[in-house]
Amino acid sequence: MASNSSNNTSGKSGGGKQSTPSAEQVVATFQRMRQEQRSMASKAAEFDMEINEHSLVIDTLKEVDPSRKCFRLVGGVLVERTVKEVLPALENNKEQILKIVESLNTQMQAKGRELTEYRERYNIRLVGEDDKQGKADASQAKESEGGGSKGGAGVLVS
Repeated sequence: MASNSSNNTSGKSGGGKQSTPSAEQVVATFQRMRQEQRSMASKAAEFDMEINEHSLVIDTLKEVDPSRKCFRLVGGVLVERTVKEVLPALENNKEQILKIVESLNTQMQAKGRELTEYRERYNIRLVGEDDKQGKADASQAKESEGGGSKGGAGVLVS
């Protein structure tokens, strides 16, 4: 019986720690979320370049005789095809990439909303966001360092 009561009390104290994360945990989570959003934006920019390259090749091949031979890289091997065979595949690839970019943009918007909600919940201020407010928050953050972020002081993130 004694072991049951000790398990119950330790379970309650563990749950309390999770509801109020430390300032360091809040900052780490916020930084991770920002990095995820940046990663998505980087990937979307990469795919935009792919779309531009596909468009350039498609526009070029449309002006070429459809029976003309061309080479396409498939699985690391150059394969000889006709323009007539390659053009539909390129257009299909471009459409698929466009769908991926749309999906990434939707995910980035959702991540942006999530970041905004997280910033508001923990009163996070970014360095340089508002010079006057940023200086006041910086001094408050130094004074309340080690304390919980729910005390109204907020968290300053560079």
